[in-house]
Amino acid sequence: MIPDNLRTYIRRHTPDMFALLENLVLIQSSSYNKGGVDRVAARIADEFEGDAIACETVPQTKAGNHLVARTGAVPRNKHQILLSGHMDTVFPIDTDFNWYKEDAAHCYGPGVADMKGGLVAGIYALKALAAGGLLDAIPVSFVFNSDEEIGSGSSRELIRAEARRSLFALVLECGGRNGEIVTARKGNIALNFNVRGQAGHAAYAGPDKGSAILELARKTIAFEALNDPENGITVNVGLVAGGIGSNTVAEHASAKIDFRFAARKDYAILQEQIERLATRRSVPNTTASYEITSTRPPMPAGEQNETLFEVIASTATEMGIDVIAEHRQGVSDANLIAAEKVAVVDGLGPIGAKDHSADEYIRKESLPERTLLIAGSILAGWQRLGG
Repeated sequence: MIPDNLRTYIRRHTPDMFALLENLVLIQSSSYNKGGVDRVAARIADEFEGDAIACETVPQTKAGNHLVARTGAVPRNKHQILLSGHMDTVFPIDTDFNWYKEDAAHCYGPGVADMKGGLVAGIYALKALAAGGLLDAIPVSFVFNSDEEIGSGSSRELIRAEARRSLFALVLECGGRNGEIVTARKGNIALNFNVRGQAGHAAYAGPDKGSAILELARKTIAFEALNDPENGITVNVGLVAGGIGSNTVAEHASAKIDFRFAARKDYAILQEQIERLATRRSVPNTTASYEITSTRPPMPAGEQNETLFEVIASTATEMGIDVIAEHRQGVSDANLIAAEKVAVVDGLGPIGAKDHSADEYIRKESLPERTLLIAGSILAGWQRLGG
């Protein structure tokens, strides 16, 4: 049963939740804006003052600082519940999308769905539990990381270490438009692919011209041929560049390529294909190399995640709302948690859409609703799976 004092606290503090959301959204926190992300972390730490929740800053040199909030029960327990959410957004520091607004039904702004709305929901779920004295015996750690949108390079070991101590995890990316929450995700590989050729004057180019662009074009077709939707594999050559002019044989060409896959075994298979295409040459006087810039393992659906989903769904039923299990194509830090064989469900943030665009929004009613769902799921999950 969801205690009445949780419902009362969230209802009374709903205006405060929207005020905090506006505050966080108006702090520009591009993944590359360390100062802005650090200000988000400091604002969140301030929000927990007086709630018997300790905050630890994990300093970073280049990326923004990470923040970990812990309840007092964490040191006394071998295991914990893990919450996870990121503070960075995809929008560059000089973006014109630097405003926040509300209408009767929606909130709009950079990161409002992805995922500052989820941060606010998680923060106030813990504050509501703390105000009711319900966190005294429940160990919860909440990781706020600074670089999810660029692959979680500086935070992945922190997240995975916290996952290894956890009974289960809730990740607070935005919920789907129809109430979906995420029980499975694909894995990904992102890479920069580079071809080096031999420069020359186009007027004198012969059959052995070392055109990096021609070699990359052929490799692009070969990469795209790896698409296998029936087996959950997608490949996309998304950005290409090369050459200096039409009258010059291109000495260099490059591409950014994204791979998605549903099964763990496909990671090794795709790596073999990438290496094969890098070493196989079809145009004379060219060579190829690549750099993997980001990887995440798949988050497979399984019995653990299904059990955790049932706990959340039962809580939602008690609230009179529906949730739907979703296998989402994109990746998140839930993939890193799943790699530690920990039960994890994602998409528990407010319901929203059009993230990564200037039309990004959340539905206002879903912010307090998802806050209560997170708080109730922490209670129910600890009682059923750990307490």
